[in-house]
Amino acid sequence: MPEADKSGNVFEKRLVEAYIAENGRDPVTDEELSLEDLVELQTARIARPRPPTLTSIPSLLSVFQNEWDALALETYTLRQQLTQTRQELSTALYQHDAAVRVIARLSRERDEAREALSRVSIHGQPNTNGDAMQVDSPGLSDTLIAKVEATQEKLSKTRRKRPVPDDWVTADALNSFTPLDKSDILLPGARSFAYNAGIDSLLIGGKDGELGVYSRETKAVVQKMNAGPGLVTDALWVGDRIVASTSRGNVKIFEAGSEIGSFSGHAGEVASLAVHPSGDILASVGIDKSYIFYDLTRNTIATQVLTDAALTTAAFHPDGHLFAAGGSDGQIKVYDVKSAANAANFDSDGPIAAISFSENGTWLASAAKGSSNVSVWDLRKGAVIHTIDVASPVSAVSWDYTGQFIAMGGSSGLVVHQYSKASKEWSEPLKSAVPSIAVEWGRNAGVILCLDADGSITTVSSR
Repeated sequence: MPEADKSGNVFEKRLVEAYIAENGRDPVTDEELSLEDLVELQTARIARPRPPTLTSIPSLLSVFQNEWDALALETYTLRQQLTQTRQELSTALYQHDAAVRVIARLSRERDEAREALSRVSIHGQPNTNGDAMQVDSPGLSDTLIAKVEATQEKLSKTRRKRPVPDDWVTADALNSFTPLDKSDILLPGARSFAYNAGIDSLLIGGKDGELGVYSRETKAVVQKMNAGPGLVTDALWVGDRIVASTSRGNVKIFEAGSEIGSFSGHAGEVASLAVHPSGDILASVGIDKSYIFYDLTRNTIATQVLTDAALTTAAFHPDGHLFAAGGSDGQIKVYDVKSAANAANFDSDGPIAAISFSENGTWLASAAKGSSNVSVWDLRKGAVIHTIDVASPVSAVSWDYTGQFIAMGGSSGLVVHQYSKASKEWSEPLKSAVPSIAVEWGRNAGVILCLDADGSITTVSSR
């Protein structure tokens, strides 16, 4: 209820009485003021009128009409946007389908071209089932041919007269070999490694292109590199340089941890690598039925040769004049390094899993995938002169430097056989249950290093 003071100002009764009780003064003029000075004002009660737009039926109909029009307009706009979105989605799906069809057609044409290329043969060359063909290259340069000839002349002269080093391991010492220590899992998925006696370190390749240098002294990975996408299928040392191949068809060269060369000459997985005794030529073999020689003095591809089967493993003869490649067709194909002529073929009983030339220069050991037998071939006779039954599938074969010991590894264990020149007999100085998908001889053959399927290294030696 409103009230007025003596100065004529109008206030809300409750508020002005509270103010006077507290301050005793007029809120506006600040003069002294008491409750008796207030005058109550009488006012008539008036009801507020309703909004004019909702006081009649016509006005209500008008409001309803406006709401309906707004709703209809919003519905039309949403349908229009839905139609546009459907058209855009239809266009995107059509373009995606067209892209998939183009990719499928190109992939099919690529595969057909590779298959046609693999069936190409050369007429007028010497005969053997695996005649090789030069692909996109003129062959080895005169410089590399001279290097091959010089290396063969130098090594072949001294091979048979080369004495066994005094500090080399003996059969009696091998009898006492036991697993000494096992590393942690270094690189998951590893299936290849290589030993460098100069720095007493191992090069290991794993999945996702991972490469690691494992020091046996510190028992730790001291250097890491990456060879790109895909599994590292093989890795080796060339002096202080590192070479690795991958399942994506790449071959990478590293020096001091940095990449200095990269090649992608294979149309598919690179299965294996091998280095020439001169250290100037690198070889790679692939499932695209070809092998490639690289000139490491210039970091270039020297030549590429097509064969008649996918290749799975490779090795150079100790003298460097021959190159052997194992095929998925169960055939070991031996080529002349200089001319790429097919010198000989040895038939096995399944896809070749491993090959290794003996340092005596006349023997070649091989193992077929899934087989427990290791065949020793005489290159001069072209026939198997000895078969070793390991009693479990063999995945790795490695001769020692003297040519008297051969180490054979598989998922079930490690076996070493010896050939005695004096008695011309074979013996088995070592058999161990150490899983070995890859095997390497250490310094003076006093240590055997084994890689298992988990990516760990086991050292086998005498205590």
